[in-house]
Amino acid sequence: MSGGPASFAREAAARQFGAALDMLENAIVACPDDLWGGTGDWHAFWYLASHTLFWLDYYLAGDPAGFRPPAPFGLEEMDPAGVLPARVYSKPELLEYLRHGRARLRKVFAGLTDEAAARPCGYPRREGSVLELHLYNLRHVQHHAAQLNLLLRQAGHEPPRWVSRSAE
Repeated sequence: MSGGPASFAREAAARQFGAALDMLENAIVACPDDLWGGTGDWHAFWYLASHTLFWLDYYLAGDPAGFRPPAPFGLEEMDPAGVLPARVYSKPELLEYLRHGRARLRKVFAGLTDEAAARPCGYPRREGSVLELHLYNLRHVQHHAAQLNLLLRQAGHEPPRWVSRSAE
């Protein structure tokens, strides 16, 4: 990806995206069992983490029409009726989904040329370029990582520290 100002900007964006994923991962790891939550609660820790990982995966997939999350995750997030997953996803399942998302992020940014970054993103209800979609996705991850850290703090737990830049 090196080779000029645009490449430098993509590399910086990828590191910041990685930092947002680090913060999400740290919050998931720090969550005690009693805060993980149950079914039917839109504000449950597990659900917020699952929601974040689903949309991370979807927006990194590159093909909205052919998108399918890895098992055991389904497409409930896309249901206009607001259907929750049928069961609580475990911490190991969500950490594995995060690893999947991180690998997809690396692959996407490794192949992101100036031309590809400037193309229209092609996602329904999202305007802008491919690069702008990735920045939108980064903001979404960071928003929910902060929300999870707030839940930890409100429950009397010390949230993980801020990650200023990913090592990747």
